[in-house]
Amino acid sequence: MSKKHPIIAVTGSSGAGTTTLRHAFANVFRREGINAAFVEGDSFLRYNKNETQEKIDASHQAGKPISHFGPELNQFDQLEALFKQYGQKGTGKVRQLIHGEQEAARHGCAIGEFTPWKDIASGSDLLLYEGNHGGVVASSWARRRTSPAHMPAKQERRGSDERKNGGVDAAQWVDLLIGVVPSVNLEWIQKIHRDCSQDGCTVEQVTSMILRRMSDYVYFIVPQFALTDINFQRIPLVDTSNPFIARDIPSADESMVVIHFRDPKKFDFPMLMRRLDGSFMSRPNTMVVPGGKMEFAMEVVCGPRIHDMMENRR
Repeated sequence: MSKKHPIIAVTGSSGAGTTTLRHAFANVFRREGINAAFVEGDSFLRYNKNETQEKIDASHQAGKPISHFGPELNQFDQLEALFKQYGQKGTGKVRQLIHGEQEAARHGCAIGEFTPWKDIASGSDLLLYEGNHGGVVASSWARRRTSPAHMPAKQERRGSDERKNGGVDAAQWVDLLIGVVPSVNLEWIQKIHRDCSQDGCTVEQVTSMILRRMSDYVYFIVPQFALTDINFQRIPLVDTSNPFIARDIPSADESMVVIHFRDPKKFDFPMLMRRLDGSFMSRPNTMVVPGGKMEFAMEVVCGPRIHDMMENRR
């Protein structure tokens, strides 16, 4: 962790809504005059798009499926190295996975390929990571895929010593770790609709993908939400009991957002509730706000923390 070069990590699985929080942060950065270095999580995949799919297909045929969530396809050690170096020196190596034609034309790379590694431009005020693994702690027990009964009963974010067992602890370098994690059925609905509309997948193909990556989801995605400073969880107010036949994604107004605070003493809840009409406290460390105010709530909740980071940096 670093006062001079702070790191914010937004973590959640594919289709969870982490991009919404990135948009909220962009508004805060603009108001505060913050020059942020942005890092996308898929830039730390081991292989390009075609190679990744080949690895996944081969593992599935061998009966030992791997996924985008696990260490076989991700460079967790490189991600931790970036966080550590940025926190110490305000720099580090980054690259970008090309997704669309505009990006391909701008960078001179084919869709599905990586841009070359390059240094983060000097002079950034903070680093913002958005992806699947901003708080990943990949220890030896996780690598072995042991049963949940053998998982640690409690995870401590600070000062963990996972590398002693050949593991990785990216969370320890993050100054503000935020989770975006809708209820699991809503998360599946969002993924099914996104992959079918954008990638041309069928519901059956997306369902198969969800099943193949479930083990990695349990071991490498879910544990991060016990380490986050703030969690935003959207809960639908309509029936999502069978996400595989849902015809549409529940709208923001058809949901509530549950916000969990790791250290509630750092937040002014009376002020937050005055600004977020219709909100209430369900527990001393949990606030509930209307779903239509999710992006605004992200700005109101995180804005003061980011402002304090910049004051401490100065």
